[in-house]
Amino acid sequence: MYKQIIVVRKDLGLSTGKTSAQVAHASYESAKKAKPAARKEWELYGQKKVVLSAEDVKELKELKQKADKLGLPNSLIIDAGRTEIKKSTITCLGIGPDKEDKIDKVTGHLRLLD
Repeated sequence: MYKQIIVVRKDLGLSTGKTSAQVAHASYESAKKAKPAARKEWELYGQKKVVLSAEDVKELKELKQKADKLGLPNSLIIDAGRTEIKKSTITCLGIGPDKEDKIDKVTGHLRLLD
């Protein structure tokens, strides 16, 4: 089975709307980087997405490094700074779509975003 994970920084205190927009950016950008066969399989079975939380930018960068080492498609989202936060603030990380067990090696220990 295939899935996509979006990891959001908790320390920014983003509004629900801003968080939703950043998650959408991460989902789209990461999906564009997936291998066509993986993306097709993911789309065929409902585009499973899970949104998790990270404590801070340091944790997001560590997760990105792990994803890169495993060859997982991913996208670090950097905000344009037009609304709630300063320009160039890293907000979230999209990983996948790819095989669940592979992604779980990177994000399996994280909690759901609340």
